[in-house]
Amino acid sequence: MPNEKEPKKQHLIHYANGPSLEEINGTVVVPKGKGFWRTLFGYSGPGALVAVGYMDPGNWSTSITGGQNFEYLLMSVILMSSLIAMLLQYMAAKLGIVTQMDLAQAIRARTSKSLGYVLWILTELAIMATDIAEVIGAAIALYLLFNIPLVISVFITVFDVLLLLLLTKIGFRKIEAIVVCLILVIFVVFAYEVALSDPSWAGVFKGLIPNGETFSSSPHVGGQTPLTGALGIIGATVMPHNLYLHSAVSQTRKVDHSDEEDVARTVRFSTWDSNIQLTMAFFVNSLLLIMGVAVFKSGAVKDPSFFGLFQALSDPSTLSNGVLIAVAKSGILSILFAVALLASGQNSTITGTLTGQVIMEGFIHMHMPLWMRRLVTRLISVIPVLICVAMTGKESPIQQHEALNTLMNNSQVFLAFALPFSMLPLLMFTDNKIEMHDRFKNSTIIKILGWISVVALTYLNMKGLPGQFEAFLGDNASKGQVAMADNLSYVVIFLVLALLAWMIWDIHKTNKKLQAKFEAAREE
Repeated sequence: MPNEKEPKKQHLIHYANGPSLEEINGTVVVPKGKGFWRTLFGYSGPGALVAVGYMDPGNWSTSITGGQNFEYLLMSVILMSSLIAMLLQYMAAKLGIVTQMDLAQAIRARTSKSLGYVLWILTELAIMATDIAEVIGAAIALYLLFNIPLVISVFITVFDVLLLLLLTKIGFRKIEAIVVCLILVIFVVFAYEVALSDPSWAGVFKGLIPNGETFSSSPHVGGQTPLTGALGIIGATVMPHNLYLHSAVSQTRKVDHSDEEDVARTVRFSTWDSNIQLTMAFFVNSLLLIMGVAVFKSGAVKDPSFFGLFQALSDPSTLSNGVLIAVAKSGILSILFAVALLASGQNSTITGTLTGQVIMEGFIHMHMPLWMRRLVTRLISVIPVLICVAMTGKESPIQQHEALNTLMNNSQVFLAFALPFSMLPLLMFTDNKIEMHDRFKNSTIIKILGWISVVALTYLNMKGLPGQFEAFLGDNASKGQVAMADNLSYVVIFLVLALLAWMIWDIHKTNKKLQAKFEAAREE
């Protein structure tokens, strides 16, 4: 047997069909029989990796622009998105802990091989779309902090693979600690800037309650309506790769699966960890929206890109009060913003690479080293960014900034495609008694809330697709071009729904076979 295994060690890329993230699966020992807080500390960490996806660079412009255009109206959308995220992440962690499969493995085991490949490609596109936002965010942060030309900054982002190589040597628990520290950096930066702005806290709390205007199609402010603003926040907040990631990293804790109480304890404390970290993500996104309202004068930010926000934080004419103006003159506000942007990009580097490995191994049973995985996806992701920079190289700085911002926003369209294909099977698996057993199967209230969330998010994402397709055309599109974009979006919506039906049928068919085997075994 040793001789048979030897050749596999010589290949960077090889077949893999073992435990999820096998190198770190079950490696973190947690305390038993200790107090609540000490036990919670042992389970804390995976939730931070997941929370990163809810505060990555893709969230920033949507939240700040939403605040600029509609003040505190969309605070309720951030709250609803965060609550839905907590529900979905709870189910993802529970799936991994109870079944010992991540979401990609579970989908592949319950669907045909051909559908598995289709879903893998779709999910890879979603991860690459997320990576484009990270490339843009990190490159702009390097440009703003060190005045490195954009093209060179984009290439430098490729070398974050070296950071990943270093992290893989220090242990998973330390990686979790680094991620938590970077999250705290982001939170402290925005909390400081919001504190200086002295926002209307009465308006903030009022905005947390949704009303008839929250999803309204009017008024139009800055080319946006409350509905499009809400869809942007939802699309940037709830992303499919987090569900795959959480179902995998929740398995890093050592669990005795023959002891149901140990499994239940792991589910309970993993849920605490997830909810605490996602609450932090809610505060970060809320601070971003409050920045749009209180830090800047109403309508003062004409350029919502990272460049424009950096410039606005150092321009006294755009800021809302004397304290901010005095601090801004030192340049500290804009520098802190760029530091937080860089921290966010590096956090997403870690989580995006882990997620890519999860879906590759789960869907097509292919394993490659994390550094190689990162290098391949990052090189692919920088191509559209470099093309965008090259095409706008002779344009004015503002036009170049707008082009990069548009590329980042438009890349997120793939997230709307991929999200239902992770949410729906997750709900079906955790509703299944065969998968989860009686004790861990979703309760009635979780089931109801889960289906409402899945249907609502799928509907809102599909509803927003025509607008996203139109955005590709720019501001000067003709009526014929808009009509063509709308028709193309309707074709895509039909294909998405058809693919969803195929997936549901495959899972239902497999579940019936498993149910028959389960009942036959019980009768024996």
